[in-house]
Amino acid sequence: MLATFTYTLEITLPVFAMVFLGIGLRRIGWVDQHFITTASALVFKATLPTLVFLAIVKADLSTTLNPSVLLFYLVATLMSFCSVWLWATKRVSKADDRGVYVQGAFRGNCGIVGLALAANLYGDYGLSAGGILLGLVIISYNILSVVVLLAYQPDKVMNFSSITRDIARNPLIISVFLAIPFAAAEISIPQWVMTSGEYFASLTLPLALLCIGATVSLKSIRTESGPALGSAIWKMVTLPMACTLAAWLFGFEGRELGLMFLFFASPTAAASFVMVKALGGNDRMAANIIALTTLLASVTVTIGVFVLQSAGLT
Repeated sequence: MLATFTYTLEITLPVFAMVFLGIGLRRIGWVDQHFITTASALVFKATLPTLVFLAIVKADLSTTLNPSVLLFYLVATLMSFCSVWLWATKRVSKADDRGVYVQGAFRGNCGIVGLALAANLYGDYGLSAGGILLGLVIISYNILSVVVLLAYQPDKVMNFSSITRDIARNPLIISVFLAIPFAAAEISIPQWVMTSGEYFASLTLPLALLCIGATVSLKSIRTESGPALGSAIWKMVTLPMACTLAAWLFGFEGRELGLMFLFFASPTAAASFVMVKALGGNDRMAANIIALTTLLASVTVTIGVFVLQSAGLT
């Protein structure tokens, strides 16, 4: 049992240590908003797509491209979305906050935290299978977020064609769709290109995790949490437990079950704040949900991985 717990900490601690390091660097002034903006853009537009592309190109698609995993994750996401929305209509008194509550409860930061944890736990398989799953995550999360936020912002109109265009232009989506044909056809890429790409891609996870930590505002959590805590509990406890249990009951186990748990248990994505702010919603509440789930993740993800490892399910 002690050996399993130690192994679990070796998986989760490096990821969350970087997040807390980001919090500390921001507090002492070594990291500022300009750095966060620039570094986040670099990660989103360049280093993370490179990381995902290389991981898929090197993968065996017969192992990593699993339609049943993609289908289950999509269905579980839709059911989670509907469950939280139903709960919010009954429990969140302020109607304007319901959309923010729902988005915060289901939209995980799979692209950074989920992928980092998957890489620590499963190595190349975690990166490649996680990268493919990430393509589905980006599309479904963006569409569902727009739907629920617009439902409580009747004076706001967002063009769904522009959303579709933004998704199609998403660097991560492009990298997934470019990489799959390369992997399927086993196209050889010069070794010097692969090595240079790996150097560049290695910037992704530490830089992104530092930025996540640097954006967490402990002051806002102390002064105003409100319904954000309820949304955070859904995101970090209720939905990961329910969805992972359902996946196990449907016969998933091993790396597939572990990967889905890590994606289900990822803290709320920073992109949720951007979308709320663009639609004129309660952006302070959105920021609090992100901060709370990020801090909770260091505990809940560690416990979850420990339980799955102890039960021999991953």
